[in-house]
Amino acid sequence: MDVVVIGAGQAGLSAAYFLGRAGLDHVVLDAEEGPGGAWRHRWPTLRMATVHGIHDLPGMPFDPPDPAARANEALPAYFADFERRNGIAVRRPVRVRAVRDDGGLLAVETDRGVLRARALVNATGTWTRPFWPRYPGQELFRGRQLHSSQYRGPEEFAGGHVVVVGGGTSAVQQLLEIAGTATTTWVTRREPVFRDEPFTPEVGRAAVALVEDRVRAGLPPRSVVDVTGLSLTPAVRAALADGTLDRRPVFDRITEDGVVWADGAAVRADAILWATGFRAALDHLAPLRLRGPGGGIRLDGTRVVADPRVHLVGYGPSASTVGATRAGRAAARELRDLLTRERAA
Repeated sequence: MDVVVIGAGQAGLSAAYFLGRAGLDHVVLDAEEGPGGAWRHRWPTLRMATVHGIHDLPGMPFDPPDPAARANEALPAYFADFERRNGIAVRRPVRVRAVRDDGGLLAVETDRGVLRARALVNATGTWTRPFWPRYPGQELFRGRQLHSSQYRGPEEFAGGHVVVVGGGTSAVQQLLEIAGTATTTWVTRREPVFRDEPFTPEVGRAAVALVEDRVRAGLPPRSVVDVTGLSLTPAVRAALADGTLDRRPVFDRITEDGVVWADGAAVRADAILWATGFRAALDHLAPLRLRGPGGGIRLDGTRVVADPRVHLVGYGPSASTVGATRAGRAAARELRDLLTRERAA
């Protein structure tokens, strides 16, 4: 076939939409049991009122549901409706194990067999690769350690003390929930930056451009949220005013019952919540040897410079919903042109 799309999150569905409009024969593979991508796994207490910005899938405006609706239900329903309306037949659950060069074609090896295509759009996101930093003494801690991807709600911490590590949106949202049932300490590596102005399309495009500069240079991407900063919502303002979001620099080491700073200050903890982000899920592309000396995959737009048959969407500048539609459109346009030239030759 012409193109295999791996992943049916927002970037993958956007790419499939534009590939169809470009007349390219393609198939979409997704490891999930149903529609929704990473939204299927968001914690149950995350409501639409606090979701950090949702941008429409192409040609289908998102009609915001009740602000009290669960994000892990409302967004998958929107994705499912998009798939139905646009006739996008996603094959799932299909897990891709490796992609290899096979005599000019790309062999996509899955748990359901091997597919061969002239080109590939990779849209596997980051959700399956949570990042856990390492600190001295981490293995000694007798309390609970969990990543933000494992967080299910504040009730499990009731009456305890939780150290929340991380300066992103998930860290703040989860800390504010936990603070209603437990005491908290918030630590980050860098001083958090709070954004007072509205998150306009112009702000989003400027943030995407900064991330794009890194991947164009072949460097590992920063997240778009790292660039935009944290929104000063009414809840965040209140938490800053009452001291709930009293940030401390990251600790020096972990002990059996808490964390300790270099100056000897210590905090006892029942749990450490690592809201420390994710890394791109690209291990299956390793046989193609796409990474450069900078540690990242050098892109020109969405096209991998080392192999123009491969496009990455939902990576770097398109890793948030801000850039997903634009990335899908760009990948489909470039692949249409590439495959047209190949046929003509």
